[in-house]
Amino acid sequence: MKRCAVLLADGFEEIEAVTVINVLRRGHVDVTVVGTNERELIMGAHDVEVGVDEPIDVALDEAWDAIVVPGGVRGAQRLRENDRVTALVRRLYHERRVIAAICAGPIVLSAAGVLKDHAATSYPDFKDEVHCREYREEPVVVDGHVVTSRGPGTAIAFALELVSMLAAPAAAGEVAAAMLTQAPPMRARSV
Repeated sequence: MKRCAVLLADGFEEIEAVTVINVLRRGHVDVTVVGTNERELIMGAHDVEVGVDEPIDVALDEAWDAIVVPGGVRGAQRLRENDRVTALVRRLYHERRVIAAICAGPIVLSAAGVLKDHAATSYPDFKDEVHCREYREEPVVVDGHVVTSRGPGTAIAFALELVSMLAAPAAAGEVAAAMLTQAPPMRARSV
């Protein structure tokens, strides 16, 4: 079973985080919620708390198949300013693991320097902070092992794309059917 770390800091966007966690677990991906503070709960942008499975200090030394950075302005800014977070993103990028971010989350990938050779997207307000090879205004952009998405309304499509990459396209199709939505399009995989 593939392992995925979902990074959270206070101010994260709840729809994006919980959707990714839920959909990946439905797709039989082992998801660990990684927090950047010492508390067991992280407060979302709209006052929804999510429990933390382990702190960033523990996650730094673990093997991961993927890392996901949800948006939320304050949450993404806090993740971007955390040297341990950007170090983990860089390490997994160089290991060719799946690197994914949604909404404001791509600013974290940009700060880690991993978007410069990739096409990417983000919430429109963060376009100027996402330093990538090519900025696209598509709901989900997959470029090699880097996946980015636009915002809360694209969270299910984003999460299903991750299931497709980490489990299998068939698994994404099964999860999508059970959720009464569409699976991501089939594409050549380089991961």
